[in-house]
Amino acid sequence: MSQFSGRYICRGQFLSIILNIMLYRCIVRLPSSTLAWVPSSTTLSPLLNGSRSSLLSSRPFQSTSPLRMASSYVGALDQGTSSTRFVLVDSSSGKIVASSQKEHTQYYPQPGWVEHDAAEIWTNSHDVIVETLNEASESLGISPEDVKSIGITNQRETTVLWDRVTGEPACPAIVWNCARTADVVHDIVENFGGDKDAFRNKTGLPLSTYFSATKLVWLFQNIAGLKERAQNGELCFGTIDSWLTWKLTGGKHHVTDVTNAARTLLCNINTLEWDEELLNAFDIPACILPTIEPSIDGDFGTISSSSSDANMGGCDALANTRIGAILGDQHAATFGQACFSPGEVKVTFGTGSFLLMNTGTAPKISTHGLLTTPFYQRKGEDAVYALEGAVAVAGSLIQWLRDNMQLGASAKEIAELAATVKDAEGLRFVPAFNGLFAPHWRDDARGVICGLTAYHTRAHMARAALDAAAFQAAEVFEAMSLDADVTLEEVKVDGGMAANNQVVQFLADISSSKVSRPKSLETTAMGVAYAAGLAVGEWKALDEIRGIWEVESTFIPNIEDEERSELKRSWSKAIDRSKGWVDSDEKKKSN
Repeated sequence: MSQFSGRYICRGQFLSIILNIMLYRCIVRLPSSTLAWVPSSTTLSPLLNGSRSSLLSSRPFQSTSPLRMASSYVGALDQGTSSTRFVLVDSSSGKIVASSQKEHTQYYPQPGWVEHDAAEIWTNSHDVIVETLNEASESLGISPEDVKSIGITNQRETTVLWDRVTGEPACPAIVWNCARTADVVHDIVENFGGDKDAFRNKTGLPLSTYFSATKLVWLFQNIAGLKERAQNGELCFGTIDSWLTWKLTGGKHHVTDVTNAARTLLCNINTLEWDEELLNAFDIPACILPTIEPSIDGDFGTISSSSSDANMGGCDALANTRIGAILGDQHAATFGQACFSPGEVKVTFGTGSFLLMNTGTAPKISTHGLLTTPFYQRKGEDAVYALEGAVAVAGSLIQWLRDNMQLGASAKEIAELAATVKDAEGLRFVPAFNGLFAPHWRDDARGVICGLTAYHTRAHMARAALDAAAFQAAEVFEAMSLDADVTLEEVKVDGGMAANNQVVQFLADISSSKVSRPKSLETTAMGVAYAAGLAVGEWKALDEIRGIWEVESTFIPNIEDEERSELKRSWSKAIDRSKGWVDSDEKKKSN
């Protein structure tokens, strides 16, 4: 018997109480982006069927600082396409102990256009840092001095221009998946003899609406006075990481890291420096560019106290804390999946889906429609590179079904609807809303639904949408195998959709590969937290981080080769029908 709060209970009851508390604490820390993809039919349903907010509000508010063994933490600011999160990670356990998240507004001024308000993103970033530190202080007794470093991870390519003096955005931020620059891309391709790969050997990238340089060209061509201000040195350019670092440091550091710089079409991936030929090709003044630093332990500065001028930034909650690392979101997720050996692959299912494969310390130029990109670089060491396949639409297709088609009130409802049928019964949904990314790179493609019959229902439509994420990822996986000239036998999966067993099993089936899902799907935030910790010695080596990574489930292919071939053939037919939908005249009208 054990004495507990003045009463005697049996050891079995005591153990049951402890285990339930541990399970409860795990559940309430699952982010809403992950919970949204878990159908209620899963084993978590007794807890998840209630509202998450009620679970959180009923959690007892207490300080555990007297029992806390660890005394140091690292933070991660995870700025994504739809929301911003800040998490605190216990450096002794490698686990998230506190977090806060806020969504920001998506602006669609014309078909195919996507914009963000950089000022809103900064405000949300500041707020989630403050909220997380308040939570950590009140419930765990953590002080700002316990946070040894933070890392920043971000949606890549999204283009921000701001006033160097006032700190105010000069225009809306053009988002990575915005298609407005199609004419710009067409004209540049024509200038280089129709070759979309004119700069691939230097940049690892095709000429595409995806990358930042084309967005800068569009802004300079379409907003009066913007180019002159840039040429006069009045403006700063950056991807979201640069914008947030500039704000956090009170305007003292205008920097980026190699992973973000390499997504602009202006950086030479062999030298990891801005390239004069590329700047001239796009007519971009060098004076607006940030300094390129190594991803881990680069000179990103320390967080400043809040300025009396709110536009200049700063954050009192973490004043004097070092920014130890910056990684683009997909690079951070790959780092969080501990893909530290050449040949290791991960896929993240978020707004889009993104596969990265570690290729070692030499860039490998793709011949099968993939991107060559730095994976990360530690200060004083050679960069590690990756092959990447980027798919524009994955989770955002489910959002579209929810918001535009009213197919369900939530991603969870749509996942449950899809689970009511055994498969899509031949229905194929190609979500090429703004064209196709890897491995096709066709900006003339548009979304199509193929194979529709009177038999099909809303459930089949939902299932086809989930299948589309796996079909697209499998295409990229196959291209990676061809580029690497090896059979890739395993892929690690993360992101919100990875919580859905249907999606992950179908990926295993269609790719004919083992799929491993980690215990923590928050690999993007965790990855940059690990990187920031490495910068200040919280972790000493990559093997320590590899030791933290744990697999939760493994999915094995469960269909015959003949069925797999037929599924892939039907998908290829649907892809072919989406291509060439928009001709040049229609593109010009939409832009």
